[in-house]
Amino acid sequence: MSSSLHSTHPTLTDRARGAFYGLALGDAFGMPTQSLSRERIVEQFGRIDKLESAFPDQPIAPDMPAGSITDDTEQAILVAHLLADNNGTIEPLAFVHALIEWEASMKARGSLDLLGPSTKQAIERITAGEDPLRTGRFGTTNGAAMRVTPVGIAFDLRRQERFIDAVVQSCVVTHNTTLGISSAAAVAAAVSAGLNGATLGEALEAGIAMAQAAETRGFWVAGGRIAPRIRQARELMHRSAEDDVVNVLYDVIGTSVASQESVVATFALAFDAERRGNSIESSLGRAASLGGDTDTIAAMLGAILGACAGYDALPASCIDTVRRVNTLDLEPLVDRLLGLRAATA
Repeated sequence: MSSSLHSTHPTLTDRARGAFYGLALGDAFGMPTQSLSRERIVEQFGRIDKLESAFPDQPIAPDMPAGSITDDTEQAILVAHLLADNNGTIEPLAFVHALIEWEASMKARGSLDLLGPSTKQAIERITAGEDPLRTGRFGTTNGAAMRVTPVGIAFDLRRQERFIDAVVQSCVVTHNTTLGISSAAAVAAAVSAGLNGATLGEALEAGIAMAQAAETRGFWVAGGRIAPRIRQARELMHRSAEDDVVNVLYDVIGTSVASQESVVATFALAFDAERRGNSIESSLGRAASLGGDTDTIAAMLGAILGACAGYDALPASCIDTVRRVNTLDLEPLVDRLLGLRAATA
């Protein structure tokens, strides 16, 4: 298997597997560098170009072995199960209970990789008795976007209103804002377009269009809008010399948990990969080397690249490691999500 951005006519199932395993692979690439500055990453690893283990004082994932996934993949799996078990619908309270149980299991395992700020705040409000349709009204971080890939697999973006409804269901409890929904819609649409056979460039444009279409949903919050910021990032990438790309991403676009930064940075990396013909492996390594929310940026990037190129385009040895280290078998879930896609086509 190669790790190029182009595969030879992958089937729908191959592209769906590519999206889900691409997410897990990106997550594992970014695991040891999450929440670190660029300077600390350079000091510890140099440039990331393969799966690395976390060092003992890694602030979130101390001593985790190379290939380990984090909350990004685990919460995407949680969303996939909710969709598959309830005929494509995510019921708000079921989502809340699943998230609470997931965090409890993480704590029981001694993990420091727990619920993000928007999700944590929303669940505290629900626990206090607030309506789950209102608890997500402050959620602007990237938690919804990081776990939305199963929605992109299960729903075809060509049925736009149904697609946006599905994205909103995955956001409403924790990220029920213009920014939270728009950013999740961008990622889900790029994945869904990839499954339909779009090129990477076409999938990214579909993500921009869906971000704009979905921003009418949810509670309005102040902040730079997702679609225009992605368009601006595309132009920045086209104007940037290869040596300047990381500086532009880190200093200008930003790599924090804010959706206007990390989701936009994800698309910027994908535009740059398309422009230069970078391999999936090198693209994920660049994402992991950025600093900031590297596991989430690399996970979203892996999902988009994998959806467009297919499973066989993912680097085989790396995927084997991720599958082995995490005892990961996503095929049954992928099949169930594609069943939903067929049923709603």
